[in-house]
Amino acid sequence: MISLINLVLTIINIYTWIIIAAAVMSWLIAFNVINPRNGIVHAIGNFLYQVTEPALRPIRNILPNLGGVDISPIVLLLLLWFISSLIQEYAFRLVF
Repeated sequence: MISLINLVLTIINIYTWIIIAAAVMSWLIAFNVINPRNGIVHAIGNFLYQVTEPALRPIRNILPNLGGVDISPIVLLLLLWFISSLIQEYAFRLVF
């Protein structure tokens, strides 16, 4: 059971870093630091978009429009950290 909990926590941790990478990449593209027409940049950006968009879209639909500011990654990160801490708390109770 502990192995399964560790696997779920590791997946949440990896997904957290993917969300952070997607947010940073969107900023770099928005400020013209990297060129999205480059093949590698486009491939990485497309992968990050396809992986994160299914989780971010429902959050964007719920949040009010804040103009050009998108806080949905922050909300998703907070939600993932909350889920992770809940899993750790219940795993601790399960073990002891």
